[in-house]
Amino acid sequence: MVKVAVAGGSGQVSREIVDALLAAEKHEITILSRSEAPTNPIAPGIRWQKVDYDDKNSLVETLRGTHTLLSFVQMLSDPDQKSQKNLIDAAIAAGVKRFAPSDYGSKDIVDMPWWCGKEIIREYLRKVNEKEKVLEYTSFQPGLVLDYLAYPYKTSKYLDPLQTVFDLANRRAMVVEDYEDAVITFTTVSDLAAIIARAVDYEGKWPKTGGIRGNRITFSQIVDIGRKIRGSISVTKVKVEDLEAGDLKSSWGLQAVHHAVADDQARALLKQVAIGFLLSSSKGAWDVSDDFNQIFPDSEFTSIEDFLAGVWEGKP
Repeated sequence: MVKVAVAGGSGQVSREIVDALLAAEKHEITILSRSEAPTNPIAPGIRWQKVDYDDKNSLVETLRGTHTLLSFVQMLSDPDQKSQKNLIDAAIAAGVKRFAPSDYGSKDIVDMPWWCGKEIIREYLRKVNEKEKVLEYTSFQPGLVLDYLAYPYKTSKYLDPLQTVFDLANRRAMVVEDYEDAVITFTTVSDLAAIIARAVDYEGKWPKTGGIRGNRITFSQIVDIGRKIRGSISVTKVKVEDLEAGDLKSSWGLQAVHHAVADDQARALLKQVAIGFLLSSSKGAWDVSDDFNQIFPDSEFTSIEDFLAGVWEGKP
């Protein structure tokens, strides 16, 4: 048994991970949050600690005795990533052994400026460990959450549906012309949670890049699966040069935005997200490594075809 702290532990993805840790019945779990503890406890045995990420000294005291710190700190509202930097500094001062930053996505952040904070934190972790290793860390990278391809249907306990360029509900998709074979990794949030729970128990050294390959698949293969399951998929092909110019030449666009984004920012960000996802995919950003697949070779992952067939069976 070890003490695990989950920063930003009341969020949607983090709640999925907390449930997986609880199911293991091995660890003492503390949720760190800017908010007061909810009236109804999340689960028996979980400790809730309200924190101020600007108060490093308080963070150090809160983290004393913690073995593993998982961060799900919201990045969009903190462009300089001060909160996570303070959290890292406090973890080092408190003697925390392991840290996972708020990453949980693509391998690279090229053409995805809304995620520039991820690279800031990756570089900060490299810097603090430059002279000697003071904090073991990994960036869990499962690619895109497969559950999003079920939009508008909810397939997990906490994670809300999110629209992507693969809009199976309306039988349509966007693909970059000449990059139909660009690779994307998809992993269900439940499979991600299972790997993280195992990683917490793992006694070996964490890899700095923690790739998790649930499904490694191309755009054209996704379209083929979509057609098999949904009957037809209309494909809009967009050109790299248009995307590079900030122009999304498509008859449709994304409409469902992440819950953390303010309404007045949504329209511009949705266009930016579609362009960024398509461009970054063409440059290999979503073709993540298989580090944790190798560490846990017996792990089983939900196949994209089985998942989508189950979601869309009987749906209009």
